[in-house]
Amino acid sequence: MTLLLAPMEGLLDATLRDVLTRTGGLDRCVSEFIRVTNTLLPDRVFLRVVPELLQGGRTLAGVPVRPQLLGSDPVCLADNAARLATLGPPGIDLNFGCPAKTVNNSRGGAVLLDEPELVGRIVAAVRRAVPAHVPVSAKMRLGFNDDRVAEDCAQAIAEAGADELVIHARTKAHGYRPPAYWERIAQVREAVPALRRMPVIANGEIWSVADARRCREVTGCDALMIGRGMVSDPGLALAIRGQDGVPWSQIEPLLGLFWDRVSARVERRHRAGRLKQWLNYLRRTYPEAQVAFDQLRLLHDPVLIEAWLAPRRAPASPQPA
Repeated sequence: MTLLLAPMEGLLDATLRDVLTRTGGLDRCVSEFIRVTNTLLPDRVFLRVVPELLQGGRTLAGVPVRPQLLGSDPVCLADNAARLATLGPPGIDLNFGCPAKTVNNSRGGAVLLDEPELVGRIVAAVRRAVPAHVPVSAKMRLGFNDDRVAEDCAQAIAEAGADELVIHARTKAHGYRPPAYWERIAQVREAVPALRRMPVIANGEIWSVADARRCREVTGCDALMIGRGMVSDPGLALAIRGQDGVPWSQIEPLLGLFWDRVSARVERRHRAGRLKQWLNYLRRTYPEAQVAFDQLRLLHDPVLIEAWLAPRRAPASPQPA
């Protein structure tokens, strides 16, 4: 079974990827999207979103990170994918799933699912533009306002030469409201013969081991992509694999690591919010996270938060004599 960490704009960035991949169980990550409009982006833009490219395209725990591009112009996306490929990514992903209104109004993300032919042209152009050894994958929802062309979009992606397809089992109109319509993934796979030559990865509402098992049974997919479930329970990937999860005693020291990474990348006034954002998810799994969230809820000064974290940090490793 293959387990992927989902891209989540504004949450699952390089900082949280670094922390979550340390807990184990994940095979690969996909970055949050890099928006492509009508220009050839400089390397610094790719590196800002995916700093892992500076270390072989992997997190410090060794998990590959596939950068994701978002846009609607096949030529411009192809040119940027070719430039991105020179930085040595372990693959390139294409976003046809973002439900954000600002993105969709700029003809990016899920709105493109109303144009299966354009989706296919984008995938084909990017596939031609990058070396054959660089995998090209795509992530789509079931549709924009409805799922009537889900099969058409999946077929366009597969026939254009994609190596993998992630299907988020909701439309843009569904947003992130439960349930996820896993049965539609099975129907798409059955209806599109071209998908039989490539992995199809199921995504949406996988919060627990039971969810993962049922998703596999309903969709027939051996590969799963996990987002909010992994943010809430960093031991979920291990648990899905039949191993022990991650107790709070191992999560607590990671809060300090997360804070250090946030402090290095985020403006001072936004740092407290990022820590509380993660704790807000963690309290779904850990009662101790609820306690921590309550203690930090009214704190905004990084100095006070650092003082709170100090006794919870992992002890420094002894230095060799």
